[in-house]
Amino acid sequence: MSRPPRVLVLTASVGAGHDVPARWLARGIQERRPDASVEIVDVLGVMGPLVHRVAEDAMRRTFGSDRLHWVFDAQYLLFARAAPLRALGQNALYRSAGSRLLAEVQRRRPDVVVSVYPAATEVLGRLRRSRRLDAKAVGAITDLSSLWYWASRGIDLHLVAHPESVPEVESIAGPGRVEAVCGLYDERFLDPPASAEARGLLSLPPADPVIVVSGGGWGVGDVTGAVEVCRAEPGATVLALAGTNATLRDRLERRFAGGVRVLPFVEDMPTLLAAADVLVHSTAGLTVLEALLAGCRPISYGWGIAHIRLNDRAYRRLGLARVAGSRDELRRELSLALRDPREPLAPSFARLPHAAELVLELAG
Repeated sequence: MSRPPRVLVLTASVGAGHDVPARWLARGIQERRPDASVEIVDVLGVMGPLVHRVAEDAMRRTFGSDRLHWVFDAQYLLFARAAPLRALGQNALYRSAGSRLLAEVQRRRPDVVVSVYPAATEVLGRLRRSRRLDAKAVGAITDLSSLWYWASRGIDLHLVAHPESVPEVESIAGPGRVEAVCGLYDERFLDPPASAEARGLLSLPPADPVIVVSGGGWGVGDVTGAVEVCRAEPGATVLALAGTNATLRDRLERRFAGGVRVLPFVEDMPTLLAAADVLVHSTAGLTVLEALLAGCRPISYGWGIAHIRLNDRAYRRLGLARVAGSRDELRRELSLALRDPREPLAPSFARLPHAAELVLELAG
């Protein structure tokens, strides 16, 4: 019998967009190989103070602060979209964090290391290119577009949650294996309940519009404005998701006392999105895809800067989600979205290969 595979999953506690796919991937691996060793490591502390300050401290100050949104936007413009400065930033990242991350990986001795966090993926790719890292490296990508750092030359296998992302990954990383997969999100999205069943489980009205407003794991963007617009829709029930942002939750509960259902971080998103007609979401990413899987029509609104701006362009170009840049635009897009057909993508995505199976295949 072959030795049990050892898999190391690298994540970062920046919102929930990295931790959630890390957990679901690890669960998928354990279900398929109960004898596998799977470790999840938050790399923010591992990669050193520079990465921690930029990725955690600076982002927490910027996210949710209307006065500082321009700072994050400017940083992204300089160090992601501008190619010469991006190269300098990537090199600085590698010099700062490369040896630290390599030591952490070597200490745990995995057969495969999987990164769901872009900064770690970039460093892993360079470690593989320089032949300093022996373990196979996988980059798991949950954003639709703006995939610098998410994709990197040297990575053995890129796993993408959106099939539409494959050409961009190939253009960034060059020749290599890129696979569209399921398994980076709650697998109940591949067979979500019917809308009527979901509404019954959540005690929601059977026929009137149900609208979910989400600010992501950190509860950022113009959540309050989105709720104002959505609650004006005749007969609508509005569910406001505050994530882990207790301040936002308190503010919404005070402002909309009795008129809006305010929820903290939600674990059963498949049922919630299956029950909803429309999702208004501020941070792009995996939640928009989850809405599409459940047949809920997504609108990106509330925080359209930096990488979200480029994801919004891709949503428009590909017809995957509606995009609103102001409350007036949101009002128009909401009216249109409520008339769009409900077309769950779950059946087609259920036929994709599972991320866990491909990782185990690479582990040998």
